[in-house]
Amino acid sequence: MKLELIPHIKHLNSNNFFLLAGPCAIEGEEMAMQIAEKIVKITDKLEIPFIFKGSFKKANRSRIDSFTGIGDEKALKILKKVSDTFNVPTVTDIHEVSDAAMAAEYVDVLQIPAFLVRQTDLVVAAANTGKVVNLKKGQFMSPESMKHAVTKVTDSNNEQVLITDRGTMFGYQDMIVDFRGIPTMKQYAPVVLDVTHSLQQPNQSAGVTGGRPEMISTIAKAGIATGVDGIFIETHFDPANAKSDGANMLNLNLLEKLLSDLVAIRKTINQL
Repeated sequence: MKLELIPHIKHLNSNNFFLLAGPCAIEGEEMAMQIAEKIVKITDKLEIPFIFKGSFKKANRSRIDSFTGIGDEKALKILKKVSDTFNVPTVTDIHEVSDAAMAAEYVDVLQIPAFLVRQTDLVVAAANTGKVVNLKKGQFMSPESMKHAVTKVTDSNNEQVLITDRGTMFGYQDMIVDFRGIPTMKQYAPVVLDVTHSLQQPNQSAGVTGGRPEMISTIAKAGIATGVDGIFIETHFDPANAKSDGANMLNLNLLEKLLSDLVAIRKTINQL
């Protein structure tokens, strides 16, 4: 995949990783704009190509009373406003075949959730929009099996495809990152490491996903050291009160230090 084909992507002359970052879900316009503005300032300073992430809808919820969104079109319009205001590309998840064409009207990258990456009709619908398709590796899948998910996109005449590792199930309530999978999946497509979802602790008895945010820096640094092309981080200015996945999100105030460290590691790796 040629990163320069993503509209609005900047800093293409740097040797940095690229970044997908933003809140788990679009909770409203003010919060999305506030988070985007902060990340844009940081990534411009560090010359990191940046794609703003926000889910317009959360379909994979443990409980029926969990937050799912503010309305599909309303959230998608906010993503479009972020893109227009800050001149950055955007990415959002889709869950149903009908979501693909709708979301493609507003965003630059369509993301297939890990639970759904084997759903052929969904993957093909995303590919047929002509947008970049970001395939989340299923928590239940081997790195080698992602070759077939990538092929579904490329066989649909779309070469713009990414793979994102978001950890592998470890028992019922924990995730691990098998860093051996990074070079394996790089044979098929550029690889992103989803740092924050890799630190989820799903299937809690309360029906609310837990997490290990104190390990974000460790996992992110290891990802850069093993050669990932991109980093995925969900971040929020008040994770404790976020409406989705607050337990594993990074506090926005910690993002610049983390990214500065990752840039330094990447520069060192590039010199080897």
